[in-house]
Amino acid sequence: MSPGDRAGGTQALLSWYGGVVSSERAQPGRTEPETDAPEPRGSDEGESMTEVTETGAEQAPPVPRPVRKRVQPTTAAASAASSTRTPTPRKRATSTKPRTGAAAAGALSGSDTPPSAEPPAAPVPVVDTRPSVLTVHGLSKHYGQTVAVDDISLDVREGSFYGIVGPNGAGKTTTLSMVTGLLRPDEGRIVVHGVDVWTEPVRAKHVIGVLPDKLRLFDRLTGAQFLHYAGTLRGLSAKTVRTRTADLAVAFGIEDALDRLVADYSAGMTKKIALAAAMIHSPRLLVLDEPFESVDPVSAANVIDILQRYTAAGGTVVLSSHGMDMIQRVCDSVAIIVRGKVLAAGTIDEVRGEQTLEERFVELAGGRKAAEGMEWLHSFSD
Repeated sequence: MSPGDRAGGTQALLSWYGGVVSSERAQPGRTEPETDAPEPRGSDEGESMTEVTETGAEQAPPVPRPVRKRVQPTTAAASAASSTRTPTPRKRATSTKPRTGAAAAGALSGSDTPPSAEPPAAPVPVVDTRPSVLTVHGLSKHYGQTVAVDDISLDVREGSFYGIVGPNGAGKTTTLSMVTGLLRPDEGRIVVHGVDVWTEPVRAKHVIGVLPDKLRLFDRLTGAQFLHYAGTLRGLSAKTVRTRTADLAVAFGIEDALDRLVADYSAGMTKKIALAAAMIHSPRLLVLDEPFESVDPVSAANVIDILQRYTAAGGTVVLSSHGMDMIQRVCDSVAIIVRGKVLAAGTIDEVRGEQTLEERFVELAGGRKAAEGMEWLHSFSD
């Protein structure tokens, strides 16, 4: 499959969700202020300098006439004209003494007035006004005396790429199974796009796409049959299913495998066909449990690109993963779950602080364990 075909398939797939300006403003010309040219000063009529006769004798100058005072104009036009005259700048004496402290700061800012000593105001926090697509409140699940999920609450906004991370056995899969209606909680409430998952399960499942952990697919069907089953189960027409199946196959690079049984697929191919089945009905929320496990890097990059375009169009992704680098690079929000509790949740920057996400995760999960007392491992059997 050529890159062009794959890009075309991705574009057709994303057209289900909808699509996504600048103008230059001409600057008006400036009009320079008009200034009055100085009036030429000539000699008053009858005024003369001392004259020298041909014989060299000086003649006495005539009696000077009284100097006439200039009267300032009083008309509005004359006042406006005089106000536009550019005053002659006066040179300021410069000091060679270096400035220090507030004076130096004022000199750098171009002002003789020292800056205010008050600290700058703290930045106003940005409030996320996007509507909530997934709200989890007080979710709990017990297996006998074992607490799998302990009073978990989450709030996932529309258009988010939300990651859930935690060590093995932390309760990630149990939480996502209850969110998607696959496992009934002991306590708590789950609302997806305004619909209670356990009060109105049919309506809720229409807006959710699920990629569960430990896939159990109808693997005796071909890939095309499996996608047809998933689409018609969601209420799509046969024509719509055929069109979307072709788009998904090109986007995920599985068009050559549609006529083969799912049982013959590799682990990565099985993940792709399951993700295609989760997306075929264009859900508002995608819940993916370890979607990149056993997927090669090239296919994973292609899947990430599809999911990023999906969220840009208004969809929401919630996924669990052990790949901290991938979560930090792709997701905008994250929740760290340890022993069934949410220990940190928020944007990536809020959760990790000055550390990397992996360092923060290791810190919350109990820190690194020192490997001691295994000297026998250094005594090789041969």
